[in-house]
Amino acid sequence: MAVYLVAWNINKEGTKYNTARAALIKQIETYTNTHDPGLESVRFVSTTSSASAVSDKLRKVLDDDDRIFVTKLVAGGHAGWLQKSVWSWINARI
Repeated sequence: MAVYLVAWNINKEGTKYNTARAALIKQIETYTNTHDPGLESVRFVSTTSSASAVSDKLRKVLDDDDRIFVTKLVAGGHAGWLQKSVWSWINARI
């Protein structure tokens, strides 16, 4: 299994934003995932799929003016300030 960082920006206002965000989160939740509450538009997913496959699947619920970025985390190749439970989740999977 690999762990991917998924970051996005939904370019919608008002209730459309909430609907679009809920649809994206629902797609993300088809994967084993976690998130840090301090990063509103970032999730970490664990899957045997490729970054391209994850991006393609999530892209299906986004509009053309929305953005998404998916990248694979590698052991020793990441750093940051996250909740301890998020670090534990990531490190247990890479």
